[in-house]
Amino acid sequence: MTELSFTRSDIETVVADFYARVRRHPVLGPVFQERVPSTDSAWQTHEAKIVEFWCSAILKTRSYSGSPMQAHSNVSGLRGFHFDIWLEVFDTVLSENLPSQTAQHWSRLAHNIGRGLRMGVESNQRNAQVPSLTH
Repeated sequence: MTELSFTRSDIETVVADFYARVRRHPVLGPVFQERVPSTDSAWQTHEAKIVEFWCSAILKTRSYSGSPMQAHSNVSGLRGFHFDIWLEVFDTVLSENLPSQTAQHWSRLAHNIGRGLRMGVESNQRNAQVPSLTH
């Protein structure tokens, strides 16, 4: 059995490749552009934060501070189906950049996180559509 091995360099490569694709993606690109200005420096800042997220999740660095649920809940154009597309692109990037078992392990983690984020976003959207009972 092959031992799973992740490095910060692996994470940086996956994040850079993923966001290069997202920026060009006809469906995901506009959703991200709502939150990340189209300048290279804005994307570098965003990618650096996401690298820290994955380093915390995979390498247990505890270097990420933030609330993924809050960040995703504040994107008005984000819908549940976007997570399916996000995960499809992410899985492609993983399989092209990592050994098979390593990619599969990271993919399972990403799908678990994606499910939670999707549920939270959809719940927030349903709650926003419920009329207030107070006058």
